[in-house]
Amino acid sequence: MLFEYLQKALRKAEYKKLDDGTWFAETPGFGGVWANAETVEECRRELWEVLEEWVLLKLRDGDPIPALEGIEIKIEKVAAG
Repeated sequence: MLFEYLQKALRKAEYKKLDDGTWFAETPGFGGVWANAETVEECRRELWEVLEEWVLLKLRDGDPIPALEGIEIKIEKVAAG
């Protein structure tokens, strides 16, 4: 599920080539998630890593993660049986 979520998030990413020739990318709705690299593919790979770490930190801290196209990532407490 995490893989599918990250794929959907990356489809929403916005890329632009900067004046210095590098690529910058960010995904709207994911504050602080951005990447910058020499090529667009390196930028996409870096954005994936940053987004994955962002999701894991949100889970660890119990912070909400935005739903994407019907996918929700959350930890539910289960009663010990």
